[in-house]
Amino acid sequence: MNTKAAEVTEADRILVSRILAGQPEAFRELIANTEKLVAQFVFKMIPIAADRKDIAQDVYLKVHQNLPGFRFQSKLSTWIGQITYNTCLHYLEKKRPVLLEQFFDDPDMEPGDRIAYQSESGENETENKLNERELKGTIDGAVSQLPPLYQTLIGLYYQQELSLSEICEITSLPEGTVKAYLFRARKQLKVILLKLQKRQQL
Repeated sequence: MNTKAAEVTEADRILVSRILAGQPEAFRELIANTEKLVAQFVFKMIPIAADRKDIAQDVYLKVHQNLPGFRFQSKLSTWIGQITYNTCLHYLEKKRPVLLEQFFDDPDMEPGDRIAYQSESGENETENKLNERELKGTIDGAVSQLPPLYQTLIGLYYQQELSLSEICEITSLPEGTVKAYLFRARKQLKVILLKLQKRQQL
């Protein structure tokens, strides 16, 4: 077994045992450890801002209710990701039909290197930091124009740095589909960024 994975599993077991033993600070620790992951789903998939807090609370209520049945067949964060994803889907199904386009790009392509939010270091560190912040803001703005599912996958893969297998486990999507959606998301993102660049040059 991978040593790092074993350490994560052991940490998960200890945290879960503390929660089940009735230690409220342990559940607060779980929330602190996973709130960024939960936010990736809620903020990317839920279009109505006023509903996001309620959905996040619903996620952690479900986590607390179902924690005694957690069997450590995956990382705790992956399990919470599944609950969050399914909760968001259920919300969307109640609000409106969710139509997922069939993918048509090469399902066997590799997503490639992760998006670099940091520019290469140079002589002027302050200028570089400003450029990094501006670049990140531009990319984030472009990502927000993608369909919700694409935003979610981009966030999980490039920002949360989850592996393809973890994303597949959370979303129940085949690996080929995830690869294709990431590929299409990147293509759309490139088009959006090129349009922004042309607009700035006018």
